[in-house]
Amino acid sequence: MGAQTIIQGNLGERRYDLDWVRIGAFMLLIFYHVGMYYVTWDWHVKSPQASTTIEPLMMLTQPWRLSLLFLVSGVATAYLLERQGPRGFLGQRSVRLLVPLLFGMAVIVPPQSYLEVVEKLSYAGTYADFLKLYFTAYHGFCRGSDCLKLPTWNHLWFVAYLWIYTVILYVAIRLIPASVKWMRRVTESKLGGLGIVMWPVAFLAAARITLMAAYPPNHAVVGDWYNHATYGITFLLGFVLAGTRAPWVAIERTRWIALGLAVLGWGFLSAYYGYFSLDGGPVPSNMLRLFQRGVYGAEQWLAIVAVLGFARRHLVHDNAARRYLTAAIFPLYILHQSVIVVVAHSLKPAHLDPGVEGALLVLVTASACLLGFEVVRRVRILRPLFGLPAGGGGHGEAGSSVNVGAATAGAVTSVGAAMAGASSADWTSRSVRPVPCDVQ
Repeated sequence: MGAQTIIQGNLGERRYDLDWVRIGAFMLLIFYHVGMYYVTWDWHVKSPQASTTIEPLMMLTQPWRLSLLFLVSGVATAYLLERQGPRGFLGQRSVRLLVPLLFGMAVIVPPQSYLEVVEKLSYAGTYADFLKLYFTAYHGFCRGSDCLKLPTWNHLWFVAYLWIYTVILYVAIRLIPASVKWMRRVTESKLGGLGIVMWPVAFLAAARITLMAAYPPNHAVVGDWYNHATYGITFLLGFVLAGTRAPWVAIERTRWIALGLAVLGWGFLSAYYGYFSLDGGPVPSNMLRLFQRGVYGAEQWLAIVAVLGFARRHLVHDNAARRYLTAAIFPLYILHQSVIVVVAHSLKPAHLDPGVEGALLVLVTASACLLGFEVVRRVRILRPLFGLPAGGGGHGEAGSSVNVGAATAGAVTSVGAAMAGASSADWTSRSVRPVPCDVQ
């Protein structure tokens, strides 16, 4: 079966705008995860001066940043299938990208979990002692009924989910090749005008209203139905949009409207979460809670339309920075959260002002990750461990583009899911609030 049987027609030229969107979205994770150190929401390590001060700023991207990455990765998967063809596609993706997940879980993630139990449970063992527990699937680090399940994938849950969605999509289109042509025809017709705003908003709002309370996010694959409904569908939508034209034109035309509505939605959500405390404050009425969930779901898509629309209008150029960052972004993603956790923990004895410390955390994290990339791309044995092609020189990555890059960031393994058991998000500290996915 040829590639053109599955991927209808030529998907067109490389999408530099989506390259830039992906780069920006991943870079945003550095700022977001530094912010997680300073807010009252639960995270692996916490600043002694954590407060609600920057929580409204965090809410600016909380609803949509990951959905955007899943959508861009869906587009990238379509380009990869067209370029490589279906034969061997899944095997290549899996072999090349199972390695970074397993390596990340074995080497990059453990320092996060170690410092988590040091800070939250005053664990006194050495790092070597902890690793023995980590690799023997120890589940005894508990606070009440909440236990840290080891080993874990922590921030790498994103790529695990993306790989799972890739497998499901690939199997479906191999079994029913005509489905791709049909989905793109329907998408071109129904999402070519205001439908590109209305239909995804309606779906995401409905998913939030109906699934959020029953299946809150756990990043553990099993039982994570709200996340699967949200991220799985945005991934599929990205794949289908890759073969269309009218929806992208509509996205660009509606960018200002989407931006205005997204800002209004952010204002409402910030006020809502600021007033209705998650730990004993006022309780919202059922109608207000449902309205909030609908706004949250709408915000997920409105912000994405705004980002994609402005990128399509203004970020269609190529340059050396795009080529460099497209190659660098997956290694940076693998490294960034562990660097933040380790550096934040190390800076605690200095008792720095949060503003100064936060800026230093961002600077050190970005610098350390870029330095790590420079080392990785020059050492042949390290390249596959961070998702880079085994070949390639030290001064550039041939073929780096949204066609390759976003799906590279998204390939991981169900083997990892079995190892991880669940995200460490399952284990919450009693002294902090959960990330405000909702106020129950």
